[in-house]
Amino acid sequence: MARFLSRPLAAAARPSLPLGVSVAGSMGPRCSASCLLFLLLLGTSGFFQSYAVEVDVKDASDATCLYAKWMMRFLIKYETNNSDYKNAALNLSSGVTHNGSVCGNDTQAALLAVQFGEGHSWSINFTKTNETYQGDFITFTYNINDTAVFPDAKRKGPITIVVKDTMRPVQLNNVFVCHNTDSFEAENVTQIFWNVTVQAFVENGTIGKKESRCRADTPTSAPTVPPTIANVTTASTTTSSPAPTAAPKPVENPDTGNYSLKSGNKTCLLATVGLQLNVSQDKPLLINVNPKTTSVDGACGNTTATLKLNDGNSTLISFTFVVRNASASIQKFHLKEVNVTLLNRLNGSVISNADNNNFSKWDAFLGSSYMCRKEQTLEINENLQLHTFNLWIQPFLVKANKFSTAEECSLDDDSILIPIVVGAALAGLIAIIVLAYLIGRRKSYAGYQTL
Repeated sequence: MARFLSRPLAAAARPSLPLGVSVAGSMGPRCSASCLLFLLLLGTSGFFQSYAVEVDVKDASDATCLYAKWMMRFLIKYETNNSDYKNAALNLSSGVTHNGSVCGNDTQAALLAVQFGEGHSWSINFTKTNETYQGDFITFTYNINDTAVFPDAKRKGPITIVVKDTMRPVQLNNVFVCHNTDSFEAENVTQIFWNVTVQAFVENGTIGKKESRCRADTPTSAPTVPPTIANVTTASTTTSSPAPTAAPKPVENPDTGNYSLKSGNKTCLLATVGLQLNVSQDKPLLINVNPKTTSVDGACGNTTATLKLNDGNSTLISFTFVVRNASASIQKFHLKEVNVTLLNRLNGSVISNADNNNFSKWDAFLGSSYMCRKEQTLEINENLQLHTFNLWIQPFLVKANKFSTAEECSLDDDSILIPIVVGAALAGLIAIIVLAYLIGRRKSYAGYQTL
């Protein structure tokens, strides 16, 4: 259940950041010079006379669980039947609905979704950790069949774009606030946001009193300069000196994260692991997965379990475990498949999607856990490796939210090294004795002559 309030905003009002995106490091490329000029022209014609939307999503007990209030506009470039291109301004009308908005919890993302006009919709989902929440993906669908907005459009039907939100993590029970303007472009669409107030995963139905401000609103930030003809001209003619290139720092081992899945009220999967990606498609690149910003999803079953990790930035990793010989009296599980998706941080597009479903690793008896403290390498494909550190995993039969007895990997079993070293030393000593004996015998025979 959600409550909406739409009201016109004065023409002088200044548009703000996308939900959770700061001026430094926004969700996508900034407006080009032509875009800024177009914004200026629209502004003089009352373009920024918009509607504020207030959404109050409530849970089953009628307590607020997700609150947002913001303003937004869209500039869309589309092709006409004459094969030329026009710019359309899509306004947020007063007739807004909220179908699909959900509260979210520890394992499910919260979703803020609105629908408006003739088949247009916009949504953002939020994920949380133990201490923070942040925006994840923004999905915008515009319907070119809306002839009032897209007259003489060549293409018909709805078009959907998905972009990755780069919202910085916000402390739970804090309200994210950003009054300043921001805009970004992706796939011929410029999204413009301002006067944003949002809090996901509201606790006890009470909106937090502490604010987390975007960089653009902080006193130390450079002031936002409204677009003018002079600004556009300067931006297109001025060349700045490149910043000095710092020497690359070596990538340290990743932090170890603790992840879990629940089935109902019971924990069904436990995992402790540090993850590092080695990407060599264009140039060697090491990426550490940050557990502090990583959300968990997946599913538990009797013979199959899947753990999905989303680092909230640009990496999605999925592990699939299966029970081997499910009908046998003695059963073991192992890692069967790993899928890694790398996203473009600017627009959320997929850079790489790698999958290997032929693994037979991390095997242990059903009802126990698997542990390997040393670094292991999983070959996803020729361009991508996944390194694990301090691994401890149990995808089945978790009891009392604790790991069962662990079966350790051979890399961790230092006790094996002692007999190996002693055996090798003894073998070497025996070989030396035998060799010395043979040499001694040959020398003794050399002293006698045949009569």
